[in-house]
Amino acid sequence: MDIGNGSFITEFILVGLTEYSGIQLPLFFLFLGIYSITVAGNLGLITLIGLNSYLHTPMYYFLFNLSCIDLCYSSVITPKLLVNFLSEMNTISYAGCMTQLFFYCLLVSAECYVLTAMAYDRYVAICKPLLHMVSMSPQFCTRLAVILYVGAFAGAWAHTGCMLRLTFCKANTINHYMCDIFPLLELSCTSTHVNELVVFIVVGFDVAVPTVTIAVSYTFILISLLRIRSTEGRSKAFSTCSSHIIVVSVFFGSGAFMYLHPSSVLSMDQGKVSTVFYTIVVPMLNPLIYSFRNKEVKVALKKTLSRKIFS
Repeated sequence: MDIGNGSFITEFILVGLTEYSGIQLPLFFLFLGIYSITVAGNLGLITLIGLNSYLHTPMYYFLFNLSCIDLCYSSVITPKLLVNFLSEMNTISYAGCMTQLFFYCLLVSAECYVLTAMAYDRYVAICKPLLHMVSMSPQFCTRLAVILYVGAFAGAWAHTGCMLRLTFCKANTINHYMCDIFPLLELSCTSTHVNELVVFIVVGFDVAVPTVTIAVSYTFILISLLRIRSTEGRSKAFSTCSSHIIVVSVFFGSGAFMYLHPSSVLSMDQGKVSTVFYTIVVPMLNPLIYSFRNKEVKVALKKTLSRKIFS
């Protein structure tokens, strides 16, 4: 990636989440706690899935990928935010900013696609249970994951490549706690029409295609659930989907709110709040609502701890 473009500045200043000095320290401890839970939760889930062979199923394969993504892109964003709470002036180099933007776009897109794959897995598991292990074989899941990551890489490259072609002159203060697309576009000395078009196309694809796929999957799932006569069976089948629905709603809702508005309509302060949800809150919630409420994960945790204690 060519970082030496025609920009006249060498670093940016990040305004941060808020400019009120009185709440900087409380926010630091709040987000430090959230980040600690995020790291511990996702690392714990990754470890449990890796150590317990009976969790090597399609559902937990995608949960494993989701936890890796959450751990990585939370780490791309949150440490810099924490530094900002303790610093009077938080700077980031031009190269560092473009790097953060690339990995942020890559990992957020990957999360969109993995959540979509999880919805498809639930569709096959509930609507075609006899074909589930055949249709969602390890080979198919691996190929699907590769396709998802390649697609996410292409989208991130499109965003970052278009950003590299812009020229940034004297203004170098980003009204955000991270190097996000719209705050950077506001600083450009040159036209940003191409960038905004790329955002609309790429983000529109990242939201529309997964949304349609998830909606269709859950439509068929709902039809199958209504055919189940047993209330217990219906409740058990739905319980495997409810957590996914909650996370999808928060993640896609906040993302669409942020990126599918023209930059003139959505203020940067609104954008910061929206971004907090899917960059900081969602990575913390995923291991909690997906896994630690899951009976199989609880059993795996007990077995793993007992092996460690008695070994």
